[in-house]
Amino acid sequence: MIIFKTMSLYIFAIGLFLAGVTHFVYDEGFAVMIPDFVPYKLELVYVTGIMEWMLSLFLIFPQTRRAAGIATAVFLVAVLPANIYAAIIGAPAPWAEDTNLIMLWLRPLFQPLLIWWVLAASK
Repeated sequence: MIIFKTMSLYIFAIGLFLAGVTHFVYDEGFAVMIPDFVPYKLELVYVTGIMEWMLSLFLIFPQTRRAAGIATAVFLVAVLPANIYAAIIGAPAPWAEDTNLIMLWLRPLFQPLLIWWVLAASK
């Protein structure tokens, strides 16, 4: 069970790190997911990408793992409104031109699963 938990943690951390990379590769696409009343959209996209990198790295180290797991869960709750907003306005995935409404609504529905995953794997 320890091996499964460790592998699960590393898979999550790698996924989170790669998600941070996409914030720089598809920055304009991520900016569309932020409501118009929020200023500095691109800067916010870059900051969240850097946060994902930092959180993913802190998940790797045993000394910071638990705190990083909690911080990642809080981060996932904080970005949930952007995912819901993207679904409401029909914004395509940052790397796509077409909108798949089913996928847009599945994304926020899976957010609790990601939160559970990081909390369970970082204990």
